[in-house]
Amino acid sequence: MLFDTHTHMDAPEFEEDRDEAIARAVEAGVGRMVNIGFNRETIPTTLALAEKYPFVYAAIGWHPVDAIDMQEGDLEWIESLCSHEKVVAIGEIGLDYHWDKSPKDVQHRVLREQIALAKRVKLPIVIHNREAHEDTIRILKEENASEVGGIMHAFSGSWETAKICLDMGFHLSFGGPVTFKNAKQPKEVLEKTPMDRLLIETDSPYLTPHPYRGKRNETAYVRLVAETAALLKGVSLEEIADCTTKNANKLFGIGQERE
Repeated sequence: MLFDTHTHMDAPEFEEDRDEAIARAVEAGVGRMVNIGFNRETIPTTLALAEKYPFVYAAIGWHPVDAIDMQEGDLEWIESLCSHEKVVAIGEIGLDYHWDKSPKDVQHRVLREQIALAKRVKLPIVIHNREAHEDTIRILKEENASEVGGIMHAFSGSWETAKICLDMGFHLSFGGPVTFKNAKQPKEVLEKTPMDRLLIETDSPYLTPHPYRGKRNETAYVRLVAETAALLKGVSLEEIADCTTKNANKLFGIGQERE
């Protein structure tokens, strides 16, 4: 069984064939997926998807690009939804210095607030880090994010950065870019990542893996990421599927009693 730990199957790109795309994922061997609700619009659609499909779980949080749009009461709203039986993480949260919609200081504040929230509700966090390695690591350390741990989503950093994240108790998740022929650094980092900290994802409809690069991504393609991971690790696809699924189940507390 494959576990896509990060997907956006509620996105408008799936408006015409969402049920069919999810069926293709199941046919490809995907047994579980975590859909990400990251703002006022996508949190409700994520929860609706998780309620419709028994194998879909939800992460809810506020994306750094949209940090400027967070209003008074939104954090309390997210916290109130954390008791939902399908909510397994706070995310995706973090920093994004590629787009300039939200000022850095606002992103920093919103990230810190959500790490504190994760501690209150005892859920792991899903970290979005784009072109902000240094500040992301600093804030995670300053806020003692290791208390809850979580996922470095679509990890794109160096092995040096990876080691810091691993030392803080985080898992590293790899998606479509690791399948690209010129993706030297992601391949090297995945190869060095301990098996018990390795996760796979699609981030669909984004970050489509080879050979579908340039087209819409979907959760079924997590199998291509798993195949690449198996080659890099020198193990079977079945072993990668089993290992990453066990890692995800343990991290998200799926199949376990919550405290």
